Amino acid sequence: MKYTFPAIIVHGGAGRMADHHIEASQVGCQEAALVGWRLLLEGGSALDAVQMAVESLENNPLYNAGTGSTLNRVGEIQMDASIMEGSSLAAGAVAAIDRIRNPIRLARKVLDRGREVLLVREGALSFARKVGIELCANGELIVEHQRQRWERKHGTVGCAAVDQLGRSAAATSTGGLFDALPGRVGDSALIGCGTYANCFGAVSCTGIGEAIIRTVLAKTAMGELQAGYHPLVAVQRALAVLVRGTHSEAGLIIVDRKGRVGYAHNTSHMPVCWLSNDGQWGLDI
Repeated sequence: MKYTFPAIIVHGGAGRMADHHIEASQVGCQEAALVGWRLLLEGGSALDAVQMAVESLENNPLYNAGTGSTLNRVGEIQMDASIMEGSSLAAGAVAAIDRIRNPIRLARKVLDRGREVLLVREGALSFARKVGIELCANGELIVEHQRQRWERKHGTVGCAAVDQLGRSAAATSTGGLFDALPGRVGDSALIGCGTYANCFGAVSCTGIGEAIIRTVLAKTAMGELQAGYHPLVAVQRALAVLVRGTHSEAGLIIVDRKGRVGYAHNTSHMPVCWLSNDGQWGLDI
């Protein structure tokens, strides 16, 4: 049975954003959402749609993912990504990697392999070589504003979608936390924390990774959805759990199997774009 409309929602990270970046951030999210939306309208899978949308964001130097990734304490790139398909619970993730233009593509390869869920550092890069993903110089991923920046930045990109067959998927990618300790892994690589999908819907999170991990935010939001709450309410209830437990900051997006979307954040900004099953679309910051 096919739904009349699929749905997709994209986020560009939660945190502070300079005024002159707001419009460009919204445009980038819209472009990414449209990439996935067109595939969904052609009958493509939610899994392919979220991967393509996140790759679009990873290729945009404005976001802290892929090209544009931030630097850790010793001036190195350290990226995480994960992707999950809801109907099968298939998942793939990579953590603390560098030299990969599109970490979400490598995470998808881990999912497709169907054995491991999470590969890290040199093991992940060795796997990338085996599956034909080209490695690049880290200098190609570092943009000038990341070299020059001094203030703390929290950035992650993500997407959640449901396709015409009601299958859901989510994908999340990050360039890490500025000045983080080498080897630090945030929520974006952890299934149930930064990313989760099942037969009820899909979730992608962004914000303070340690707080998201401690509250298993993506799975918490899914629990609210499964309890019967509308996506708009489910994300607010999940965010409230994080705030009560950690007094921290985060944002998240969600889509349910009916194609309804929701998002919430307690940061100053979180650019989002969505196209929903009633034919509506929107941008927010």
